[in-house]
Amino acid sequence: MGSVDSNIKADLHTHTHYSDGYHTPEELIQSAKSAGLTHLAITDHDNVDAIDEALEAASRYDIELIPGCEISAEHNGKETHILAYFIDHNNTELLDYLKNFRKERMKRAEKIVEKLNELGMAITIGDVLKQVKGNGSVGRPHIAVAMIECGFVNNYYDAFGKYIGDDKPAYVKKPNISTKDAIALINRSGGLSFVAHPGRYLRHNNSLFEMIEFGIDGIEVVHPSHSDHDIEYYRDISSQYFLLESGGSDFHGGRINDVSILGRYYVPEIKITAMKNRLFKA
Repeated sequence: MGSVDSNIKADLHTHTHYSDGYHTPEELIQSAKSAGLTHLAITDHDNVDAIDEALEAASRYDIELIPGCEISAEHNGKETHILAYFIDHNNTELLDYLKNFRKERMKRAEKIVEKLNELGMAITIGDVLKQVKGNGSVGRPHIAVAMIECGFVNNYYDAFGKYIGDDKPAYVKKPNISTKDAIALINRSGGLSFVAHPGRYLRHNNSLFEMIEFGIDGIEVVHPSHSDHDIEYYRDISSQYFLLESGGSDFHGGRINDVSILGRYYVPEIKITAMKNRLFKA
């Protein structure tokens, strides 16, 4: 976790209802302020629609808002997530990519719904889209909520564990960009690229080191899924390869134990300063 000696507490991994979170940008900013955070990055999945709203709210609550995004990518056949920080969220190339990605996600959602229908669940794509806010990217969390509301499963975990999780009967692969191309896109959008929660899927292979070769800027070291050993391990790698460090709660709101983690997982001021220095030098 972040240094207890610093007055600066930056949570660099949060989500709003523009992706799979439960809160509006302003609600998230309010919660961050109440949790004692001074800096916040909103990193919605494949979506930057919350940023303008969040910037306005952050100015009123005296929170420094870092424009971000969590890009769904693929590496060696496995899904990975790349966090983007300090991006130009109005960058035309980035917006065009995200718009096309949303279209592909819609096609995927329709295929998942078809599979659920074949399994005897009378769910429609309309039921799913009611869960999506604004121009958000439709995803499995929205399908899970629709399944619950339609009475086909009891909870979010049943939906994933029995039907729509990886390799389950209604699973459909996500149309992801390669990690190499995701890193390049983030850099062209004026931002910094970080491997998200590597402890989840990069523990025992060379993928992380391949991403370093691709030019990744940093590693998300602090994350609820990381043990103390994981944190030490990824800090050592960051130091060895001159990478930046980030960290945060991966807060979504509304999930079991989720509310209590806001304000517990963060990085101190020195990490934010290092990011800004890297951008300035670039």
